Amino acid sequence: MRYFQSIDRGLHTLLKEETAPLVLSGVEYLFPLYQRANTFPHLLEQGVAGNPDKLKAETLREKAWTLVKPAFLQAQQEAAARYQELADTERASSNSSEIVPAAYYGRVESLFVAVDQEQWGSFDPATETLQLHEPGEPGDEDLLGLAATQTLLHGGVVYAVEQAQMPAQAPLAAVFRYASI
Repeated sequence: MRYFQSIDRGLHTLLKEETAPLVLSGVEYLFPLYQRANTFPHLLEQGVAGNPDKLKAETLREKAWTLVKPAFLQAQQEAAARYQELADTERASSNSSEIVPAAYYGRVESLFVAVDQEQWGSFDPATETLQLHEPGEPGDEDLLGLAATQTLLHGGVVYAVEQAQMPAQAPLAAVFRYASI
């Protein structure tokens, strides 16, 4: 038990504010013992049973992803439903001109980004000016990537999905933490 408590303390130092699920990999009879010592709030009940030293990294990743994927998909579906619920209010938008500045200022709670799309332009935070360019011009950046990066930096959640899975007919869709002032 002391060994697993030591591992738990080390994981807290390493993972800090991480919210991704933690998947155990090891001999199955030790899972309940580690679960008792665990204080990390995102430990999955199921783990990858077997000796991880005998598995290739890719195989271990695939087995862990099988356990984690349903939780990610459920969270994504809940976020899409929340977007639909708020779509006709000031708490949600599919307008890049609203979303990019909101992401920069930390207002985006959850963001859907179409991975098969690009939107080139620039955002100047000093003047709060957003310019969209079709096609891109020298010095432009992908505004979808900028919105995603800023959302993550401010503790928001980003769902990178195909355009067909977007909750709106746009390359970006966001739920805001609060309505604009």
